[in-house]
Amino acid sequence: MIRLTYDPFDPGALLTEFCRGRSEVGAVATFTGIARAETGATTALELDAYPGFTEAEIGKVADRARARFGLDDSLILHRVGKIAPGEPVVFVATAARHRRAAFEACDFLMDYLKSKAPFWKKEHGPDGARWVEPRPEDHADLARWDWARWEKETSP
Repeated sequence: MIRLTYDPFDPGALLTEFCRGRSEVGAVATFTGIARAETGATTALELDAYPGFTEAEIGKVADRARARFGLDDSLILHRVGKIAPGEPVVFVATAARHRRAAFEACDFLMDYLKSKAPFWKKEHGPDGARWVEPRPEDHADLARWDWARWEKETSP
């Protein structure tokens, strides 16, 4: 499931609900991303997305991750709008029969979300607003999955 929300969320409650009734799943891995204050330089993080399009693009990658890692299920919840430092921004959960698949799929999905997902990110602070682009480290994280080759091979 892929969801965008303007509302704050509770990662613990999401995890509890995601795990409910999973008697054949051996592992659930999660990641929660939290907005940083950047030592006072950021008073708010603002994320924009195109409703419908953003979820569809993320959904395509989530489907690929399910196939690549043999997942039973996944959940991606991502905030949009203005987010205060300390608030959760993103929650990713993956369920698989074995831990390695769950860990790797969660890591893969976060590398995609951080580097290629169709979000526009702006930080607001005392000195005004500034657009944020993925860092070289974010692109390097995605490249370790051989993303370009894999994207070409799995595109329709």
